[in-house]
Amino acid sequence: MPLSNAILRRGAALALCLALPFCPPAEAAPDGAAPPALSSFFDNASFGGAILSPSGRYLAARTSGAGQRLMLAVIDLQDNKLKVVAAYSDADIGRVVWVNDERLAFDVTDRATAPGEENLGAGLYAVNRDGSGLRQLATRRGEAFVSEIQSRAKRPLLPWHTFLMHGAGAQDSDALYVTSPVFDTRGEVRTVDLLRLDTLSGRTTTVAPPGPVRSWMLDHEGKPRLAIGQHDGITTVHYLDPADDRWRTLASYSAYTGGAGAFSPLGFGPDGTLYVTARGGKDKLALYAFDYATGKIKPEPLVETAGYDFAGRLLTRRGKLLGVRYETDAEGTAWFDPAMQALQDKIDKLLPSTIDSVSMPAAPDAQWALVRAYSDVQPPTYLLYNLQTGKLDRLGTAHPAIDSRRMGRQEVLHYKARDGLDIPALLTRPAGAAKDARLPLVVLVHGGPYVRGSTWGWDPESQFLASRGYAVLEPSFRGTTGFGARHFTAGWKQWGLAMQDDIADGARWAIAQGIADPRRICIAGASYGGYATLMGLARDPELYRCGVDWAGVTDIGLLYNGHWGLQSNVSEEWRQYGMPELIGDPVKDAAQFAATSPIRQAARIRQPLLLAYGGADLRVPLYHGRQFYDAVKQTNRQVDWIEYPDEGHGWSLSKDRIDFWGRVEKFLDRNIGKDAAMP
Repeated sequence: MPLSNAILRRGAALALCLALPFCPPAEAAPDGAAPPALSSFFDNASFGGAILSPSGRYLAARTSGAGQRLMLAVIDLQDNKLKVVAAYSDADIGRVVWVNDERLAFDVTDRATAPGEENLGAGLYAVNRDGSGLRQLATRRGEAFVSEIQSRAKRPLLPWHTFLMHGAGAQDSDALYVTSPVFDTRGEVRTVDLLRLDTLSGRTTTVAPPGPVRSWMLDHEGKPRLAIGQHDGITTVHYLDPADDRWRTLASYSAYTGGAGAFSPLGFGPDGTLYVTARGGKDKLALYAFDYATGKIKPEPLVETAGYDFAGRLLTRRGKLLGVRYETDAEGTAWFDPAMQALQDKIDKLLPSTIDSVSMPAAPDAQWALVRAYSDVQPPTYLLYNLQTGKLDRLGTAHPAIDSRRMGRQEVLHYKARDGLDIPALLTRPAGAAKDARLPLVVLVHGGPYVRGSTWGWDPESQFLASRGYAVLEPSFRGTTGFGARHFTAGWKQWGLAMQDDIADGARWAIAQGIADPRRICIAGASYGGYATLMGLARDPELYRCGVDWAGVTDIGLLYNGHWGLQSNVSEEWRQYGMPELIGDPVKDAAQFAATSPIRQAARIRQPLLLAYGGADLRVPLYHGRQFYDAVKQTNRQVDWIEYPDEGHGWSLSKDRIDFWGRVEKFLDRNIGKDAAMP
């Protein structure tokens, strides 16, 4: 079943509020008006999403007022009565799941504390939908809240590293399954235990594993069915056979390079079928059913996404597989159930300007469906659809201050690299920009690098830059996942080489197309994107006028040994089995490492440069930034240095995000923007 791209299916997207009579009208920005405030892009979200209870009668939502913590509220949809069931002065509500129709479980986070100051386990709590029966189940900061001490007086709390699973579970009792990693002496995860936890009593039962496990999967009845282990670079998929209640091995393959027989479990259908993603001898991943009898995937794919690896999840209801949600250039849904397709069509007619993802509660007779709607100019917005009346009601959006009419349109495009490889990319233009205008361009490079980059939809960073008058190009250079095996493997051991060429070729393509002013191009990115920024300035000085690097790798060798007193969160197994294959071997590829080291190329970088690093970063420790800064400032006086002492690998605090992007705005203004002196 091949699928066309989601954007082509839905057409060009406009502002959500234009389609909804209950949205407040957005005023068009007058000529010369100030651009949208930084805070409207980078403040903490005021609405954290919503989920329907199993019956569909109750809705749980995470919400907050201006400057407030996220709280957990439950709405009875029969009478629209709202009850705040959990709220804290020193924590925000994190993940929330329905245990059953009367009880919820949740953890907490802290959006006001940076990682370097954080002494916060996520905790684990359960509460009834009316606010009664609050019980702390796992520790936070090593102890319970004083206000909750009575709830755990008869039973010790679970350790801080007790986490909610992804997925709904059975939702038919007061119990749910949680995971708890077991650490070795170096602090790395040795195995992950699976516990059945009674949320009323706090009692737990440990599921017997088949060996060391990294992740677990429940079946259609909410019972443990798969255990996935990883050891010495090999992934092993274990299956708990319901016929004899014994574990057996379904497959083993390289954890990092895959190979023949490799697949990724996606989930179980109501009839017990295991659905997986696999290549099936082709370039692109597709959705397959697994054949327990042969121990192999069935030969015919069930869903293929043209031009993309299949990535998504199953959509089920009690006793029925309804469809799959997938991601191509944007999010889409393939409904197997005709009634659900008809419902999707009705909602799409009401919301013709957005991608509309419909979620159903477990009960087949539910009255409401939940809709998540978004576009390139509209942040995700949650709505309720009444199945009886056909009415839509808006619940909330993460960034209510965003005026969609002032956002830039985003285009999905492709260009050719110099060796002929097809490179997908996103291009965001400023709102109101003429199609034939040559604009200052920011080439925004994603991190990873072996991950999927940006997908079509509203993004605070690209939209902020567009709101300041810049075109933004986001290339999915070779090595980016999601575009097939050939595209992925073409990026192995190509840091600073062909991967870098792909990025430069994108900038040159934008010049050739009349999009970019060749005198006003800046390269920017975080993590691997920061590395690519530095290497771009060194390799293509005539192309890039300036660069912005935050949390960027400055030497591949330092990924192996550069911690400067901080423990890296890069696992030893990844260093031993993954990095030598995908990035390079520090001995065999020593010469290549030297040639592609920004630190060793620092003297070649003479363009203006903005560097920003977090003092508590365990992925790319501060040592990376400090060493490079000490090297580059010897020959370059146009280097700005920012250090956020308590931040990690990216900026978790809204004040730091606003500060950083305010500095970026000024930096770009004076180098390629309105204040730049052009030659």
